[in-house]
Amino acid sequence: MLSKRTIIGLVVGSLVITAGAASIPIHLGLITINESHVLVVGDSVTYNVPAPAGTEQTITISGESFDVKLDIPGDPEPLSTLSYNDEAKLDWTHLSEGASIIQVQNTGGTEVEIEGILIRSSDPIWLTYDVMVMISGVVIIGVSMGFIRQRPKGF
Repeated sequence: MLSKRTIIGLVVGSLVITAGAASIPIHLGLITINESHVLVVGDSVTYNVPAPAGTEQTITISGESFDVKLDIPGDPEPLSTLSYNDEAKLDWTHLSEGASIIQVQNTGGTEVEIEGILIRSSDPIWLTYDVMVMISGVVIIGVSMGFIRQRPKGF
């Protein structure tokens, strides 16, 4: 017969393993990010979007005036800083695997709004985290199984 502590350990360990296993599909493949950001006057922001080849990206920037520098992986000639007034809609496709770098500088007298749909590769550290959670569940079960052993009299 299993002790109360052993049963609790088996249930908790099983739940931890299940949570780690359920998280793995979430952290595999591509991740879609719906970006919404506001830049105050004189502020700047840089986006780093790692993605595989053929991934389409879209970003819309609107404001009085702003500068944009876009570096696309696989593009033979990197873009220089371009100045825009009112609105800019940028659509591009990754020509090779790598990271697009987008720098936006607000040069006007009003706020700049950035809206976009960015598709990026998932970070492998999350997969490692999920495996570590599952290993923790196995350790919990292993420790709880130690409570099965009968202790000799006198201990």
